[in-house]
Amino acid sequence: MTHDHPQPDPLRPPTPSRSEAPDLTRSPFDSDTFTSATFVTVGRGPYLALATVWLLTRAGMLLLLARDDLGIGGVGREVGLYQYWYGKFAEGTFPPGDVTWQYPPGAGLVIMSPGVLPWLSYFQAFVTLTLLADAVVTLALARADSARLTHGAWIWVGGLPLLLHLPLARYDVQTTALAVLALLALGARRTAAHQLGGALAGIGAMVKVWPALALIGTPRGRTTREAWTAAAVTALALLATLALFFSDALGFLRQQGSRGIQIESLGGTALAVARATGAWPGRVEFRYGAFEYTGPYVSSIGHLALLLTVVAFGWLLLWRLAAHRWTPATPLDAALAAVLLFTVTSRVISPQYMIWLLGLAAVCLTSRHTVMRPVALLLLPAAALSSLAYPVLYDEVVAGTPTGLTVMVLRNGLLLAAALLAARRLWTSTTGGPPAA
Repeated sequence: MTHDHPQPDPLRPPTPSRSEAPDLTRSPFDSDTFTSATFVTVGRGPYLALATVWLLTRAGMLLLLARDDLGIGGVGREVGLYQYWYGKFAEGTFPPGDVTWQYPPGAGLVIMSPGVLPWLSYFQAFVTLTLLADAVVTLALARADSARLTHGAWIWVGGLPLLLHLPLARYDVQTTALAVLALLALGARRTAAHQLGGALAGIGAMVKVWPALALIGTPRGRTTREAWTAAAVTALALLATLALFFSDALGFLRQQGSRGIQIESLGGTALAVARATGAWPGRVEFRYGAFEYTGPYVSSIGHLALLLTVVAFGWLLLWRLAAHRWTPATPLDAALAAVLLFTVTSRVISPQYMIWLLGLAAVCLTSRHTVMRPVALLLLPAAALSSLAYPVLYDEVVAGTPTGLTVMVLRNGLLLAAALLAARRLWTSTTGGPPAA
């Protein structure tokens, strides 16, 4: 007589035997139990749970945007500026001589996109398209983690509302969608997918520069050649097309070069501390569409920030040369580490930068091979503190009160810790041990 034995479920991790001793040396951040139990309690539930939370949180964000009176208020005014630029594009030119226009030419496509919904007002159309981009990111992340083992989609769905209604009034969700889709495409084996990922990163670079960093961790060889070539060709073709149909396509470079030290940057926080202690006599001024510090040593700190950005880029190149262990998560982890490094060394850390970081952290957590789980944890409170800094307590941040200063020190401290931790974990996970077979 034969007996049928139950076959193991390939999606369920094996149950450790009684004879196996628990591994007490591993970090709790590296355990599947940690990621499943901590990020969201319903993570093993159906997709309906994800959709329900998305609908509820986005409804709350819409309500906050409709009222737009939280803290300093006026978060939605940025969309009014987009509408003004939209009028300039209708005249066939990028905003001429406008010091607030500091974006690559591809940003004009996002600014003009509400025109595809002519039955809505510009504001309504912009918010609708932003929500659509948000939904696309959510669906792509959920599909990439169909077994619901790592909860990348939950980081995005639950993390974005920590920024309150700000994401709905900025075009950074659309930019993040390009980077997220590019990284997910690069994970496929097909040449066409690598080219698609490169093309999306190239478009993203023409929209807001930083999505080009999505390609920093592509495996050496064929994948890198295919993706980087597609990115370069797409970016150049888009630039040429926009320069052909619109005048002053590169005018944004003049405005970017004149930027100072924004009060929310790491350099700004250092100046705020020095000012609070009486060691620095500078002041805050509204320049180039943002509050910046002016006074002694500001230009020196700006040059130092640029130098640190160059150092960060050099470190990334050194990492690519030294790395010899690639996992499916390495391109994702490298993108998050790179954007974090460029964020903390920037002269400007606007609150919408957190949208980029949350999106990249979510992509990392679609892979069980990622080493960025603790980095993702640091970004969640950093996002919450960002919304406290703007718009809730922005008056106090500008005035440099103890409350405002505390919020900025904590937020920027978390970002700096996340950047250093991401760089360390990326280096050790890819350069230590023998080369992968």
